[in-house]
Amino acid sequence: MKKIAVYPGTFDPITNGHFDLVKRGLKLFDRIIIAVALNPQKKTLFSINERVSLINSMITNQPSLEVHVLDKLVVNFAKTHSATIILRGLRAISDFEYEVQLASMNRSMEPNIESVFMSPAEEFSFLSSSIVKDIARHGGNLEKYVHQDVAKALKEKLQ
Repeated sequence: MKKIAVYPGTFDPITNGHFDLVKRGLKLFDRIIIAVALNPQKKTLFSINERVSLINSMITNQPSLEVHVLDKLVVNFAKTHSATIILRGLRAISDFEYEVQLASMNRSMEPNIESVFMSPAEEFSFLSSSIVKDIARHGGNLEKYVHQDVAKALKEKLQ
């Protein structure tokens, strides 16, 4: 039986920290579905289609990776895609309480879906989409933090 994981997030934009988790997750799972959240409560810089497109540009020729829009409860999305794992990143201890709360709620709704937490590589432990957008707004160098397509899109969006 293939191990399929869903990696949900807003990804506004996806960072090298997010993608590092995906690459390392592929050592554990046969397939990872990057589920780009459509969350009307969050004011995103990029539209849902732009975020999906940016991620797709990064994963060409990687059949173990897929990108989809997440517009329902993540446990329902996972069941729809035959996934039994929800992959989540933990950057700091401050993330832990919220993520454990989410994992418990998800497990109460769907006991057959497990949450797996991974910490980012040390060079990405401080990185967030918000910080990346701030660097971009102030004309900083983004090459260590995001894929070149994302850096280009940020520059165009913020001009």
